[in-house]
Amino acid sequence: MLRLDQVTSCYEEGVDVLRDISLEVNPNVITCILGSNGAGKTTLIRTIVNLVKPKRGKICFDGNRIDRLKTYEIIRLGISVVPEGRQLFPKLTVRDNLRIGAFSEKDSGIIQKRMEAMFSVFPILKERIDQLAGTLSGGEQGMLAIARALMPEPKLLLLDEPSLGLAPILVKEFFKVIKRINESGMTILLIEQNARKALSIASRGYVLQKGEVVAEGTGQELRNSEILRLAYLKG
Repeated sequence: MLRLDQVTSCYEEGVDVLRDISLEVNPNVITCILGSNGAGKTTLIRTIVNLVKPKRGKICFDGNRIDRLKTYEIIRLGISVVPEGRQLFPKLTVRDNLRIGAFSEKDSGIIQKRMEAMFSVFPILKERIDQLAGTLSGGEQGMLAIARALMPEPKLLLLDEPSLGLAPILVKEFFKVIKRINESGMTILLIEQNARKALSIASRGYVLQKGEVVAEGTGQELRNSEILRLAYLKG
């Protein structure tokens, strides 16, 4: 569904952050990107949706080349992002944040139907529907961020560090939810620092170190990989 072929990208300063990244995200599975802070994980997501423009290489999604498209055009093809830090609209209600997620849908009946689907996954959001997003707990904000990203019914969901800042008990529940969403048919690219949890639900993974892929394999293969341990130690 998603393929990167020798992609290199950098910020305006001109220093390459990603170097010759090649990877594949297959349909209907969870693929994870692992690595320590500064490995280039968030830059990878930003490059996929062209918030960071690739210098070289090719990115294809669902059979279409997307590295030359604008960000909103890429989103409309069926990619949704849950950014690091969630980036909700804190002064808007849960209801309004969800509606923003379905910005391209004009039929109010369809929007309501999609909201009800989200409430079946995240029942607490229905209880909080008129509450301001900024007053929700960290776990509830994480649920809302994922629900908002699912409102346009994307083909691919990009999750950037969804467990960041959550208590251990909530992290466990979050990964269960991500697995359930995948089992409903959603293709997921999971960017995560918590390697053990990510590999427990991912079919395949890639390890980034200093902007380069240093290992790839099945979840089981990477769990037993010395390269994975060294990548976290070296940063």
